[in-house]
Amino acid sequence: MRPGKRTDPPTALSRSGHRGQLWGLVRTMRPTQWTKNAFVLAPLVFDGKLFQPDLALRAGLAFLAFCLASSAVYILNDLVDLEKDRRHPRKRLRPLPSGQLRPRVAQAAALVLAAVSILAMGLMDRTSGVVLTLYLLQNIAYSLYLKDLVIVDVLIIALGFLLRVIAGVLVVHVQNFSPWLYVCVTLLALFMGFGKRRHEIALLEDGAGSHRASLDHYNLPFLDQILSMVTTSALIAYVLYTFSAETALAGEGQMMLTIPFVLYGILRYLYLIHVRRLGGAPDELILQDRPLALTILLWVLTVVGVIYVW
Repeated sequence: MRPGKRTDPPTALSRSGHRGQLWGLVRTMRPTQWTKNAFVLAPLVFDGKLFQPDLALRAGLAFLAFCLASSAVYILNDLVDLEKDRRHPRKRLRPLPSGQLRPRVAQAAALVLAAVSILAMGLMDRTSGVVLTLYLLQNIAYSLYLKDLVIVDVLIIALGFLLRVIAGVLVVHVQNFSPWLYVCVTLLALFMGFGKRRHEIALLEDGAGSHRASLDHYNLPFLDQILSMVTTSALIAYVLYTFSAETALAGEGQMMLTIPFVLYGILRYLYLIHVRRLGGAPDELILQDRPLALTILLWVLTVVGVIYVW
């Protein structure tokens, strides 16, 4: 080094770069969307095993495994959609499209997260490990091809939620889990998925197809009809579940006390979609809208009260 020439310490630059990469990776993993994985815990609650420590621990570990797996999926989605996201008004600010996170780092992280999640779930329960592997495979297929197929794209998203519930069923060895809940979860996922497609159409308008090929085959009247059908079906399915006292683990008619919360929650979500023009990120919307968040909380407390206290 020549005398008088000043240079910055390379270690300081390296640490700054590493911190930026790490923070970009955490953002790409979308921890705010891990709430979707709470569906893994549904069998624990609805099968009356919430206060059994060993099963609660297994369900919690399954939840964490799906958080890692879903993070790997989010990273893969951003890698595949890198160029499209750079043209999106919101998604262009994500770490990969904005250049904050290097693709090589993201690729390595996705592989590690997927491998660790499969290993963790497989060690706990081999069959649930297979289910989680199927979850990853269907999401890979979605990212590479299926997301461009109209209607199929949302059906695949709903399958992901159903697989979460199935994994939870296997982990806690359910005895009284109602089959109606599989139907309710699937319809709820379809409701949120088609609501998200509606928001994308309304937000991007004529440029929607350049962001996602399947959006060229959707329009607002078609999506409104689908949402109407799915909303009605979801509410009917949940009402039928509350009537099945033997599998609802509650006295006759007691689970029906939860119906008003479900009805208001659906209507509130429709209001946010149609009037407030929201719905692009359902998981974030649930956390940000106080009336909706309060409704979900009251529903959860009522369900726990009916099953475990009443």
